[in-house]
Amino acid sequence: MSKPERLNGIIRALESGQHSFTLFAPCEIEYAVELQQSQYDGVVFEGEHRGWDIKALRDSLQYLLNRKQIAGANSLAPAVTPTARIPANGAEMNQFLAKQALDLGCYGIVWPHISTVEEAYNAVASCRYQRLSDKPLYEPAGIRGDGPMQATRYWGVSQQEYYERADVWPLAPNGEILVVLQIEDTMGIRNLPDILDNVPGIGAILIGEGDLSQELGYPRQTEHKVVLEAMAEIVAICKQRGVIVGHPHVTPENAERVIAEGYRYLMCAAPRSFANLRAARGFAGRG
Repeated sequence: MSKPERLNGIIRALESGQHSFTLFAPCEIEYAVELQQSQYDGVVFEGEHRGWDIKALRDSLQYLLNRKQIAGANSLAPAVTPTARIPANGAEMNQFLAKQALDLGCYGIVWPHISTVEEAYNAVASCRYQRLSDKPLYEPAGIRGDGPMQATRYWGVSQQEYYERADVWPLAPNGEILVVLQIEDTMGIRNLPDILDNVPGIGAILIGEGDLSQELGYPRQTEHKVVLEAMAEIVAICKQRGVIVGHPHVTPENAERVIAEGYRYLMCAAPRSFANLRAARGFAGRG
């Protein structure tokens, strides 16, 4: 049986050994329209610091699509894969925010401020449907509610096919849902080995260098030696366990170093020229 077409472009890049390129973006129609012509693999629609507006997220997903682009590609996969960062910190355990974004058709969730095994388990479980405990890949036990009608339309698949593919990658090899956990404090760093050893289904770890630098006493001094050492510790822990690690602020000035250090999930914030993205793609051999 042939493997189904990969719909999630971020996962497509990562599982083929490449770097993936994404950015945080506001839930705005105009921004979505611009992005659908870009070279990004995906976008993280921002709900943590800009407020959670589920209708604006829905509109952004729709305007990210381009019918001519879809027809020309002869593929159901969106040119730019939409994901969302929810507003709740990991300790708040707000599963409904992930459920709402996934039910609209998002292909992944970024969870801010994950610091413990319990929080990480909840994050992955929130992105999975329930199944009996004797079924394969039971853990983390899914708690996502069932209501994917909008998502199936957005993905362009039947409801049964959606159920088969709406699982977390890489735990489910054909899963199209990417769970990204942000490690943003020293507690998260201390607990990261246990998180990665005990919670399957984590697609990537994304460092929250802004909050981390605050705790370390060097707010927004993201190139400070102490901050870089803490970030390097996260990268080393992830590398030891074969887990993809992401950098939140890739620029023309740091792209070569960031890629050389082993980051693969790259957030290239867009001055509207996309200069950061072009520079980083060049260093990664994807120019």
